Amino acid sequence: MNKPILSVRGAEKSLGGNPVLKGVDLDLYCGQVSAVLGPSGAGKSTLLRSIAGLEKLEAGQINSGAEVWDDGKHATSAEKRRVGVVFQDYALFPHLTVGRNIAFGLADQKDKVAIADRVMTLMESVEIGHLAHAYPHELSGGEQQRVALARALAPRPDIILLDEPFSSLDRRLRADLRAQTMTAIREAGAAALIVTHDADEAFETADTLFLMEDGRIIQSGSPADVYCRPVSISSARLLGDINVVSGTIENHRISTLFGAIAAPDFSNGAAVDLLVRPEALRESGTGTDFTVEDIRIRQGRQRLRATASDGSLWIAELPLAHPIKAGETLRLALDETAMTLLPA
Repeated sequence: MNKPILSVRGAEKSLGGNPVLKGVDLDLYCGQVSAVLGPSGAGKSTLLRSIAGLEKLEAGQINSGAEVWDDGKHATSAEKRRVGVVFQDYALFPHLTVGRNIAFGLADQKDKVAIADRVMTLMESVEIGHLAHAYPHELSGGEQQRVALARALAPRPDIILLDEPFSSLDRRLRADLRAQTMTAIREAGAAALIVTHDADEAFETADTLFLMEDGRIIQSGSPADVYCRPVSISSARLLGDINVVSGTIENHRISTLFGAIAAPDFSNGAAVDLLVRPEALRESGTGTDFTVEDIRIRQGRQRLRATASDGSLWIAELPLAHPIKAGETLRLALDETAMTLLPA
């Protein structure tokens, strides 16, 4: 793999006396989109602001190639870092037109024709060419987001940082703008980092996914690997619902409602947790009986909570082709290829 355009090593930062970043490591690569996913208060925005130069580290380093941007003692100013930022509220200048907002980052260039050409190219790439003379208050949320993206891309930065940029948009518009934004960033060849608390957004945008909790990166990898191979219950839950069965290994197996499951990598007597995603359960005539408690319809599938004979509550996700009602009894079986076994 190519060398990273940006490396964060051992980043530490406190706000108001409270540690927010606790030894964060992270690499960004040109032409790739990375996402940091975590709950509110995890430290995501502080990490982004530290990379942008809007916060100074107390320990650790942020390097861009051979340049040290921040070593906990000395920090390169934000305007000298080759970084574009799209903030959650877009932070457009209300007194400037769309065209002048986008051109703002090109103010140090002397060639006015080149500036105009660059602005028009960016406006056309994000489909706002017709809004060049409009002001921010005349734009929809989606249009404002496109202006903010074009402004961030205008100076051809090495790195684009996006802080929850789609959170204020409705669901349909979010999906469309996410796709358009990621296309524009990849075409620009920049490295991108998006911070979000939305797992769907992280999956749809990222080449590499970083899971963040309590100021630390707790797992990283491709979205598929992180989802299918969680390293802890915490990392699994950041990506969606999970069923957890705790038990003890006997004869290299763990006993479950669905029968004994092989655990060849664990020694007898070991305490383990079996993690089962809702979609790993399926209807089967030879399965285990469950009583359906309630149902939610989500994007053409039905997510249901069901109680087993031992009183345990499970979450299952099944196709909508066979609608299920609360109070029904159904038999569920486990896909053993879609589960994870971890030390307790």
